[in-house]
Amino acid sequence: METDDAGNRLRFQLELEFVQCLANPNYLNFLAQRGYFKDKAFVNYLKYLLYWKEPEYAKYLKLNPRYPQCLHMLELLQYEHFRKELVNAQCAKFIDEQQILHWQHYSRKRMRLQQALAEQQQHSNASGK
Repeated sequence: METDDAGNRLRFQLELEFVQCLANPNYLNFLAQRGYFKDKAFVNYLKYLLYWKEPEYAKYLKLNPRYPQCLHMLELLQYEHFRKELVNAQCAKFIDEQQILHWQHYSRKRMRLQQALAEQQQHSNASGK
């Protein structure tokens, strides 16, 4: 029984790490260039990994800004056309650039929201005194 638990824990950790790696378009390009996306068993494995989209599993994904994108990439990898395009290094570079632009915008927007909240709290504190 203990070996089953240890095996399940190891499998969980390996699948978690692999799903998180899917956020890296250069890694996806690496897999595509080596033919993994042409292997039916590997494509079926990607389909199996969709369980990570369920809230009880998604909560384990790291809060690094790129990791939520791994679930989006996992979804896109379900499409043969997307898997074929990843062979092209320019495709991976484009995705990488778009991710960076998204997070730059997200960071600036989040900072503005935090500043507005802080100002609102200061205003509330000042008017409440």
